[in-house]
Amino acid sequence: MSGKNYIIEVEPAKPAKDGKPSIGPVYRSVFAKDGFPPPIEGLDSCWDIFRLSVEKYPNNRMLGRREIVDGKPGKYVWQTYKEVYDLVVKVGNSIRSCGIEEGGRCGIYGANCAEWIMSMEACNAHGLHCVPLYDTLGAGAVEFIICHAEVTIAFVEEKKIPELLKTFPNATKYLKTIVSFGKVTPQQKDEIEKFGLVVYAWDEFLLLGENKNYDLPVKRKSDICTIMYTSGTTGDPKGVMISNNSIVTLIAGVKRLLVSVNESLTVNDVYLSYLPLAHIFDRVIEECFINHGASIGFWRGDVKLLVEDIGELKPTIFCAVPRVLDRIHSGLQQKISAGGFIKQTMFNFAYAYKLRNLRKGHKHDEAAPICDKIVFSKVKQGLGGKVRLILSGAAPLASHVEEYLRVVSCAHVLQGYGLTETCAGTFVSIPHEMSMLGTVGPPVPNVDVCLESVPEMGYDALSRSPRGEVCVRGDTLFSGYYKREDLTKEVFEDGWFHTGDVGEWQPNGSLKIIDRKKNIFKLSQGEYVAVENLENIYGLVSAIDSIWVYGNSFESYLVAVVNPKKQAVEEWAQENELTGDFNSLCENPKVKEYILGELNKIGKEKKLKGFEFIKAVHLDPEPFDMERDLLTPTFKKKRPQLLKYYQNVIDNMYKSAK
Repeated sequence: MSGKNYIIEVEPAKPAKDGKPSIGPVYRSVFAKDGFPPPIEGLDSCWDIFRLSVEKYPNNRMLGRREIVDGKPGKYVWQTYKEVYDLVVKVGNSIRSCGIEEGGRCGIYGANCAEWIMSMEACNAHGLHCVPLYDTLGAGAVEFIICHAEVTIAFVEEKKIPELLKTFPNATKYLKTIVSFGKVTPQQKDEIEKFGLVVYAWDEFLLLGENKNYDLPVKRKSDICTIMYTSGTTGDPKGVMISNNSIVTLIAGVKRLLVSVNESLTVNDVYLSYLPLAHIFDRVIEECFINHGASIGFWRGDVKLLVEDIGELKPTIFCAVPRVLDRIHSGLQQKISAGGFIKQTMFNFAYAYKLRNLRKGHKHDEAAPICDKIVFSKVKQGLGGKVRLILSGAAPLASHVEEYLRVVSCAHVLQGYGLTETCAGTFVSIPHEMSMLGTVGPPVPNVDVCLESVPEMGYDALSRSPRGEVCVRGDTLFSGYYKREDLTKEVFEDGWFHTGDVGEWQPNGSLKIIDRKKNIFKLSQGEYVAVENLENIYGLVSAIDSIWVYGNSFESYLVAVVNPKKQAVEEWAQENELTGDFNSLCENPKVKEYILGELNKIGKEKKLKGFEFIKAVHLDPEPFDMERDLLTPTFKKKRPQLLKYYQNVIDNMYKSAK
């Protein structure tokens, strides 16, 4: 460890009193030691972010999409900031001519595209609340959001219109106008009009406001600019109200952070927009790009074609969720093992050499320039050849994947942490700090952070390695849950937002997320089990992809459902002369024994307590997915749904293990 510390203490710790748990010291980023970045002059709202960039960089390329020529994808074609602005003015006038006033709710439903951003900016211009609709929250979610937020106009991707129609008749109580990002079929038009709604194709809608000019309302920092519904692992989606101030403050913080580590954004930066704009992570990154007059290119909406889009766009910043980085990691590994012995030996040598130098504290571009040139440049080309920052968020990135990408990608690989409620980025790791591997880094320079002890889970914020629930204070915080004052009160206390995540401070001031406060249950002998922590440990077994650990207060031991790795199971079966395809191997008692043995091995190695060991496993060849409602859109496990889905399997494991 280089002995650097990236946080400073601003308030002392508080001991436990009146039944309230103890609270550790309050810290903030060392980059904010002389105070948080001042608000940027003239930037009061999301509309200002766009408006000022149009004034400064009218001819810069803003939004790009791939042109389809003779059915084949061609180059990216671009619209400039001024061209986008002119369209946004039209969209805004058309919305107003439908009678929608300041404070009205406007839904946006569909994959990222230029029209998505234009609809959003039109909302920003006219003080409307932009409400992203998305269906990965489950079938009834779109209907729930339209009715709960009282959405009166919705912009919809052409192929999502049938999905939107499924919310009828209930949604038609509020929804009056539908605008397609593309065309509308005559059948759809008939069906929508039958319910008394009006529907427009995109070009047709732009004509509505033709000779009309509506004054833009004055926008205040405290005004809500978007209501983002978050999945939550329990109950109905919650509408997180985000103010102009949250986003503007976040942008100032990100700017300060990037300047402090010599990685400032410039007009030449290029971003690939594929993570859903309906989520805060992508939304704030795109706002940062717009703020700098940089360029945003959209993917074609198909994961299988993502790498090809990357190759054509050549982005400089690549944001991803662990699921995407896992795919890139295993894709690269397969390519290398298929390259024959010589190539593999050379790769392994270069990898070990560069990793050693990174651990000694060398910067990634100075650690092994020759290896970069001969071996790793091919990996860099695979991401278009220009990526300088890879940012991972939304869920924990496995340390071995993070280390691998830090070595081979020839870019910074940074992991961040935040929630919709904290306007995304709250922590992000620092470039060139190898000791931050596996952590989410220190706080961004616009929030204060402290840990609150969780005695019932044995987490003490005042111990030598401080652990506790992560609490955040600052202007980036949300303004409350829409129409749910009760839920807002549950998570706010004296200006502190309680995240529900348990973190541990590292000596260098970075934070490691180690658990989730709610994922705790008692076994029948009264022992508490912190299940997330166990899943992280068992997840280290190389033969498995994913594991869900289950127990309850009527049973004295734990069982688990595992998604094994196909390759690992098939190789083990071959060595042990077992026959059958992957599905039948997953049913095979001998394979179950093998996986259970691997889980026990890691349990012993990590010195788990007896009751934390798994006593029985079920192997499901099909990975947990959103289709069966087992995961949230950010790939967190939905425990109640998993239990419902696997109830019989669980019952049988408890019966047979007795």
